[in-house]
Amino acid sequence: MKLHVIDTGFFKLDGGAMFGVVPKTLWQRTNPADDNNLCTWAMRCLLIEDGNRLILIDNGIGDKQDARFFSHYYLHGDATLEKSLRAAGFSFADVTDVFLTHLHFDHCGGGVRYKDGNGALELVFPNATYWSNEDHWKWATEPNAREKASFLKENILPMQESGHLKYVQPSQPSPFSQFDIFYADGHTDKMMVPVIPYKGRKVAFMADLLPSTGHIPLPYVMGYDTRPLLTLDEKARFLQQAADEQYVLYLEHDSVNECCTVQHTEKGIRLGETFSLNEL
Repeated sequence: MKLHVIDTGFFKLDGGAMFGVVPKTLWQRTNPADDNNLCTWAMRCLLIEDGNRLILIDNGIGDKQDARFFSHYYLHGDATLEKSLRAAGFSFADVTDVFLTHLHFDHCGGGVRYKDGNGALELVFPNATYWSNEDHWKWATEPNAREKASFLKENILPMQESGHLKYVQPSQPSPFSQFDIFYADGHTDKMMVPVIPYKGRKVAFMADLLPSTGHIPLPYVMGYDTRPLLTLDEKARFLQQAADEQYVLYLEHDSVNECCTVQHTEKGIRLGETFSLNEL
């Protein structure tokens, strides 16, 4: 098995929204904001190469929304989904599986595009199975008012309409031998966090359970989370195990650090080391 970092560029989000009730005087130490109180975030996906299977975990924001939509997020950077896949030696057609941690637009928007500029939508990965789970799919396609702006039908429905959508069943054996799945409900219903055995370690793709190293202290929970108290519990349990077993935490949104470890301290779980994936 081989893991490839797939960078898809950077965007900006309000620092207050990303850190919830934590005061700016604290969170700006790790995530400095610009004059508009916006912080820079990565959209870092992961490609698992294993035999005949090529599994892409999340796929970034895509490019099919209009200028007004993108004006809120200040997309920047040279990396794109296609460039990063090509740098790893692959094309869109080579991907066999697209595993989506959840269906917020910055995690799944790159999986669907406009065909030939004519308004029709098509899958970016024509030979891939797209994976979600039934509970989260229902949550995303019948959205609550709080999350409605993050679940865009043009990102989601073509997966099902094309016949390429399948569900992971939490109560049944995983269709993926390459990783286990930790289910988290605090950020959004049934977000999936893959935990991948790799080179004698466990690499956890943290999605929005832990967006950045700045979110390691337990109270540092995003304002976007639908059930923040549940996130506190899920983070505590996961980071406890991560510290005990020295997990490699692969950070989807940290603009500086690809990976980190966490450690036990007198103040609780805190940052251990930071490093790039290829240092493993």
